[in-house]
Parts: sequence; structure tokens; C-alpha cells
Amino acid sequence: MGKKNVKTSGKRILENSAEQILLLKPTPIRDAPVFASLKKRKTTREISGKKLPPQILSNLLWAACGVNREKGPFGDPGSTAASASNSREIDIYLFLKEGIYLYNPVRHCLTLEAAGDFRKIAIGRGQRSSGNEAPVRLVYIADIDKFSLAGFQEPGLKNPEVQKAYYYVDTGIIAGNVYLFAASQGLGAWFHNCDREAVAAALNLRPGQRVLFGQTIGFAGK
Repeated sequence: MGKKNVKTSGKRILENSAEQILLLKPTPIRDAPVFASLKKRKTTREISGKKLPPQILSNLLWAACGVNREKGPFGDPGSTAASASNSREIDIYLFLKEGIYLYNPVRHCLTLEAAGDFRKIAIGRGQRSSGNEAPVRLVYIADIDKFSLAGFQEPGLKNPEVQKAYYYVDTGIIAGNVYLFAASQGLGAWFHNCDREAVAAALNLRPGQRVLFGQTIGFAGK
């Protein structure tokens, strides 16, 4: 996404997307066995407005698609989530009360992309009756241009239909990681649609970016 000014109420508050939040180092808080977490995995639509502690948020994003080794396939950083030829074409945007942030897995930081509360468009129009005060909504956006940067340029990376299969599968892998992490920490999670046109407009996306799905995370309960 190109650099831009972010405005709110007509006043420029950020220039060239320069404001960043460095996340805490991913650190286990309470490790639940994988099998136990799988037994607890479920969709929770009623999620409270209680904020996630900074360490939980950091761990959540790292679990989703963070860097777990400096050298993975083809010499690029390795991720907790597999992707086609390690293209890592799925970007995670966090929709918080304060604004929309882009997660950078390599630097493990957040960059403000748009100020303001856009959480209502991070879920499908017909699904807005639940979890509206949830502290975190993730939106998964595929960046097609990243396929051309993959370490191994297999033919499918240039085929639009194969690309589509790849980015849908890769999104599912990340969402599965989020579900498993949520279960391990006693959090609620819900994978759902989002208002794709409104999200694309709010972020001024390039033609090569595709808004896919959303996922709401937080403490269970109203």
C-alpha cells in the first residue's frame, strides 16, 4: 500500500503512515496442550468489549502469522502459517477502536493506516448484531503482487485461478492458528465475512489487493 496522509475530522494526525507500535516480544503466558486446545476450539459470536492485554495481543498476532525462524524456505523468514512458496501474501489488518493497523510480522509491529473506529465494516452487513464492541477485529487481505516475490516461481503463482486457491487456503491456515490460540487462552473467536467494498475504500487499496474475510477476537460474553 502506498504512503498516504491519514486524516480525521479534517485534521491531519499522521503523515506518511509513520506512526508505529512496537509489540511486546511474544512470550508464553499459559501454554495449554495442543490436544486440549483443539478440544476447546469453537466459534464464539458473543464477545465482550474488554480490551486484550498487550501481551495477549502480541502473542495472538505472532501465533497468526508471525516469524518463528529467521531463515525459512528459500532463505526468507519462516512463519507460523504456511503459504504458497512462502509468499506470505496474506496481510492482517487490525480494526481497533482507535483505528486500522497493519501488522508487520518481520518487525512485529503495527502501523496506523486509518484513524477512527471502523470495526463495523470489519464484519458482514448481516452479521453486525453480535460482537460489535469486541476489542479486535482482524481483516485478511491478499496482496497478489507478493506472489511475484516468492522464492520459488512455480507456474501457479502467475495463474489467477490458482492464485485464488492459494490465498483462500493460506487465509484458512492463519484463521486456524487464531482459533487455536484463542482456545488455548480462553478467548472467543469468530471467523466471518466483512464489508469488502467498505474496507477497500477505507484503506484505499491497490488493484492487486483482495479483501477476503474477517475474524473477531476477545473475551467471551457480552
